[in-house]
Amino acid sequence: MNAGPSGFQNAAVTKGVVIIVGVVSLLVGTQGGGRACSLSYQAIFRKLHLWRLFTSNFVVSTSPELIFGLYLIYFFRVFERQLGSNKYTVFVLFSSVLTTILEVIALAAVRDPTSSGIALSPGPYGLIFASFVPFFFDIPISTRFRVFGVTFSDKSFIYLAGLQLLLSSWKRSLIPGLCGILAGFTYRSNVLGLRRMKFPDSLASAAAKLFRPLLSSVASSPTGTGGRPREAANQAPLGRPFEGRFAASAAPLAPMAPPPPPPPPPEESVSTLVAMGFDRSMAVQALARSRNDLMMATNLLLESQTH
Repeated sequence: MNAGPSGFQNAAVTKGVVIIVGVVSLLVGTQGGGRACSLSYQAIFRKLHLWRLFTSNFVVSTSPELIFGLYLIYFFRVFERQLGSNKYTVFVLFSSVLTTILEVIALAAVRDPTSSGIALSPGPYGLIFASFVPFFFDIPISTRFRVFGVTFSDKSFIYLAGLQLLLSSWKRSLIPGLCGILAGFTYRSNVLGLRRMKFPDSLASAAAKLFRPLLSSVASSPTGTGGRPREAANQAPLGRPFEGRFAASAAPLAPMAPPPPPPPPPEESVSTLVAMGFDRSMAVQALARSRNDLMMATNLLLESQTH
């Protein structure tokens, strides 16, 4: 299973979520402030601490939950690359808001007004567990292996990390996790055309400019090789004012060789896509376009079905 290029390339929204959740949790959550941001019946329905509906999505209360949570958010950046940052932002907001609403409904159903009543684990459970829905249905298995007679796949480690997070605080984490899964199924069902929704280009452009210092990569250095300014790097060495400047340009440029054609699609990859329900000829074409990258070919086939 290939999650794409390492780092946050083409995943600016994921980078922002990881930075915000990580920093806020380290400053507030792991220092004992996580419980003050969590949802409970008494806090929402008795004390009317409605601000918790917002803060509960950004603060993780324990270090293990923070580690597993940030790892899963980082891994699921593949969906931002598939949908694009604009549509992925809609997915993040929808899953977080719907999960919070479902959590409040669950608290009202349990109705435990005591001060020691259940307080749900805070954190981006909605985004994380909603992402498991497309992970289950849309990400193919690349390899399988056996350990002590038990068959695993390359997706098993992600499921184990999610299970650890889901059961980390028992009821406190189980309820938000299940609410997040339900939010993921709701988004996948494309209620009211959710999967086609996106922010207006003007709003997306304004947000990109506003958060560019946070989300952009390190700016390119104005210096050339060796730490010299680029203008100085293009200058000729002292004592040879024209030789260094024009010697390279005078030499004829060798024609660039065309890239080698990709190898034929592996039969195993074709069989995997066919088993997912795609037509064989379309699977072969998608693998050829993606240079035999199984995950990219899957994304191409899924996109062709949504249009």
